[in-house]
Amino acid sequence: MRILLIDDHALFRIGLSELLERRGIEVIDAVAGCEEGIQRVSETTPDVVLLDMRMPEMSGLEVLERLRAAHQDMPVAMLTTSREERDLIASLQQGAQGYLLKDMEPDDLIAALDRIVKGETVVAPELTGVLARMVTGQAEAAPVADAFADLTPREREILCLLAEGQSNKVIARNLGISDGTVKLHVKAILRKLDVHSRVEAAVIAVQRELCRRHGADLGAD
Repeated sequence: MRILLIDDHALFRIGLSELLERRGIEVIDAVAGCEEGIQRVSETTPDVVLLDMRMPEMSGLEVLERLRAAHQDMPVAMLTTSREERDLIASLQQGAQGYLLKDMEPDDLIAALDRIVKGETVVAPELTGVLARMVTGQAEAAPVADAFADLTPREREILCLLAEGQSNKVIARNLGISDGTVKLHVKAILRKLDVHSRVEAAVIAVQRELCRRHGADLGAD
């Protein structure tokens, strides 16, 4: 995987570059200037562009718009501290394939980048609720409900924890099971709901209020 990082904060830029390199990811370049970054994208054609949202020269959204206008179609992931709904919505509308937070765990960042390179759109789990409000509800409710009924009690429990924005590690710790077991359950959930990412599964759960129903069912006599 070949990454190009555009971020005006020197310490973060250098530190992240070193972290990625240690994980076997090639950082083609890490630049502070937006114009320089746009030029370097054109020259190097990275697999993923990691782009800060707030920069003095121009905003990350403006850089993204410039890249798309120049027909640079590689995945772009916003890497930011902003949890603002308007920033997430604007980024996805402009064609970003990822919206990641700078305080996420390194392993989660690497996993997110891998999924983005494979064609998924990845949003930080903490912002799943915001994403859910963006969804217009194109899928029919009945098939979703039927698919939810196919989940085992443990899979339903894990789906609801995903909808709360919990990572695999946190879910494993809370349920007293291994990370590997959580991953297997998540794979089963995605297959049964016929979706491609945990974000999509979480959106379904939030939008259809499936977890609220599930909680009511558990409390029933």
